[in-house]
Amino acid sequence: MADSRDEPLVLGIETSCDETGVGIVHGTTLLADAVASSVDEHARFGGVVPEVASRAHLEAMVPTIDRALKEAGVSAKDLDGIAVTAGPGLAGALLVGVSAAKAYAYALDKPLYGVNHLASHICVDQLEHGPLPEPTMALLVSGGHSSLLLSADITSDVRPLGSTIDDAAGEAFDKIARVLNLGFPGGPVIDRYAREGDPNAIAFPRGLTGPRDPAYDFSFSGLKTSVARWIEAKRAAGEDVPVRDVSASFQEAVVDVLTRKAVRACKDEGVDHLMIGGGVAANSRLRALAQERCEKAGIRLRVPRPKLCTDNGAMVAALGAEMVARNRSASSLDLSADSSLPVTEPHVPGHGHGHAHDHDHVHEVSKENLYS
Repeated sequence: MADSRDEPLVLGIETSCDETGVGIVHGTTLLADAVASSVDEHARFGGVVPEVASRAHLEAMVPTIDRALKEAGVSAKDLDGIAVTAGPGLAGALLVGVSAAKAYAYALDKPLYGVNHLASHICVDQLEHGPLPEPTMALLVSGGHSSLLLSADITSDVRPLGSTIDDAAGEAFDKIARVLNLGFPGGPVIDRYAREGDPNAIAFPRGLTGPRDPAYDFSFSGLKTSVARWIEAKRAAGEDVPVRDVSASFQEAVVDVLTRKAVRACKDEGVDHLMIGGGVAANSRLRALAQERCEKAGIRLRVPRPKLCTDNGAMVAALGAEMVARNRSASSLDLSADSSLPVTEPHVPGHGHGHAHDHDHVHEVSKENLYS
């Protein structure tokens, strides 16, 4: 296993939702980022179907790992560790990834690291902009989460300041896209239409921004209802719905609240960096408004490129490499998937030393033949 002077070579597996992601990193250098998405299989249902996702992960897993190893130009036996998303996410989907990671860790006799999906979204920025400042303020926005997190140490200390109390930002995008008949997933398509619309055309509400509201929590269900009612009223009156203006005004309401609260949290906590991650961080307007507001407040903004914002294996590998570099204890082979793993647990440590042979002497003979 690599020590902290060596750059660890780690493979990461991500299966929390509908992307089978496998990444390989060498320290903070990305060598491979292979993704197999089942999004098209979910599109006809208008949302992610857990059973469909799990089966897709099962079929994609081994070919995606093989592709990543080939792309990185490394052999599986050269790895210093295997990292996997242990939660949060869809239980069945997570299980596929965790089972695969255990099998590879056992067969290769490598340490296993079960890591947190949200902490991974923060850590991925190291692959783009170098080591994270400590502390780091992170705004994570995706289909399942809208959170403000303060991380003093990405491997051991992540503190939630605020989160969404109902729909996450990504869910709101999906639902409004459905009301507008724009298809699934909603984020990219609304972003596209919004570019040609007027963000000030319709005054949609900004949730939880009153003086008595929690400073760092988010709520998008009221906004979603308001937009849906506005569209229904237009249709009921037999008028055309201005899709571009609705998209732009809705998007503006979301990103206005997200950036306003993130900048406020930075000021309140005395942090001069803001990192934005998660699938919605690929949104062009969120990036632009965050940049504008951070510049005004003297805060340095870090946003990974769009491909690293959506779910991917590279982010899991990045956090795994950090675990190895900082000598964090590996997970044991009885690691289980936890669909509601709290962000305060960046990784799930083990009971033993984490090496496969510390736990299990069964199949020693057949195991020798697997990767000879």
